Amino acid sequence: MENNELLSRITIDPVICHGKPCIGGLRYPVSSILEYLAAGDTIEDILAEFTDLKEEDIKACLAFAVLAVNAKGSIVIPHAA
Repeated sequence: MENNELLSRITIDPVICHGKPCIGGLRYPVSSILEYLAAGDTIEDILAEFTDLKEEDIKACLAFAVLAVNAKGSIVIPHAA
């Protein structure tokens, strides 16, 4: 599946999850899925926990993250105090 197809699975709607990017139709924020992956969960772990997700949804979150990182502009990363 190409990135454009994957990215079409991500929606941004101001009335859903406060306008955060979500997996379309499911209200799972992209950031939540990325947090699971960052914590060490595998795609299989996430799919077992959230049975309404598909592998393409997880890959779409990763594709969105790449797009966000490569976007021009500032990204603020909080640092430990």
